[in-house]
Amino acid sequence: MFQHVEAYPGDPILSLNEAFGKDPRTNKINLSIGIYFDDAGKIPMLPSVRAAEHKVVADAGARPYLPMEGAANFRTAVQELLFGADSAVVKAGRVVTIQAVGSSGGLKVGGDFIKRYFPTSTMLVSDPTWDNHKAVFEGCGLTVKTYPYYDAATGGLRFDAMIEALKAAEKKSIVLLHACCHNPTGVDLTQEQWQQLVPVLKERELIAFLDLAYQGYGDGIVEDAYAVRLLADQGLSFFVANSFSKSMSLYGERCGALSVVCPDAAQAVNVLGQMKATIRRNYSNPPLHGGQLVARVLSDPELRPMWEAEVVAMRDRIQFMRRKLHDVLSAKLPGRDFSYFLTQRGMFSYTGLTAEQCDRLKEEFGVYLVRSGRMCIAGLNTGNVEATANAIAAVLS
Repeated sequence: MFQHVEAYPGDPILSLNEAFGKDPRTNKINLSIGIYFDDAGKIPMLPSVRAAEHKVVADAGARPYLPMEGAANFRTAVQELLFGADSAVVKAGRVVTIQAVGSSGGLKVGGDFIKRYFPTSTMLVSDPTWDNHKAVFEGCGLTVKTYPYYDAATGGLRFDAMIEALKAAEKKSIVLLHACCHNPTGVDLTQEQWQQLVPVLKERELIAFLDLAYQGYGDGIVEDAYAVRLLADQGLSFFVANSFSKSMSLYGERCGALSVVCPDAAQAVNVLGQMKATIRRNYSNPPLHGGQLVARVLSDPELRPMWEAEVVAMRDRIQFMRRKLHDVLSAKLPGRDFSYFLTQRGMFSYTGLTAEQCDRLKEEFGVYLVRSGRMCIAGLNTGNVEATANAIAAVLS
């Protein structure tokens, strides 16, 4: 029956992670998958989340299906986190939020909605972007194209080229933008550049779709929501998918959301209704447990500041690893400029390594990077950062 079904080549990141697991070498280093590890190389269980779980379990009763759009307390907490406690767009009823199966689920629901109500719109993503962006949106039936973004020569942003490309984009195009901690490059727009982008979005009637998977890993929980709040304050209608996988270390719980800022409350009611219909066609309703952990952490007056301090500690550790990697590489190869490790932000950096150099790192040194040269800085620790730097220096020499 299934002779015509071709073999799945595998996801490049997840397949590399599987290969790492099978590698028998004891000194192997995994810098491929986007997971935050602590300095002991373990996925942390945040004390705030553990305390929240004790409370949620103690209060647990029956476990009915959630509404299609998810739990009300989760959705309210997400809106406050993204838009602020006194957000005008939230008070005006212009924001609808659904609890999604991770932010990937939010991308999928948003993509399906866009395909139905903006069927001729093209999805524009940065060059490069997270591999699954293209896969998800193409899976929704959308045409996906790229706009200029990363400057390989400087390790920075091709902002002028990006703006010119968006000025030439067809009206009603959907523009996928990383709100902070760009995956895979770590290169972000500055606040001034976001301000310059807004008039282009307005003039070309472009619809922004923000992906905010790393809130708190850039400059801070509030600071990393700058783009979301700017677009809302400027009167734009847009989508934003966000995740708690990294910020609360809840990867397997698949805790995410999709919010849509609408022109007015009446349109918001219709959008929410059709979002619910989209969810019903996909997975019917979201799971209960993880979302309640998020809602409890965000709303509990004791747990919220505990969690915010934990996010600061994770961000500081990543930044320390960036500095350490930069310092060791600069000492090993004094003629090269590694300053991009310091200016790029969040979990990821584009190293500039070629696919062949990444293959050498894996085969000769047991250091696993995605073949694009993307490195997960959060996989570094005080026990492996020097070995990583020495391996990189060897393949660059």
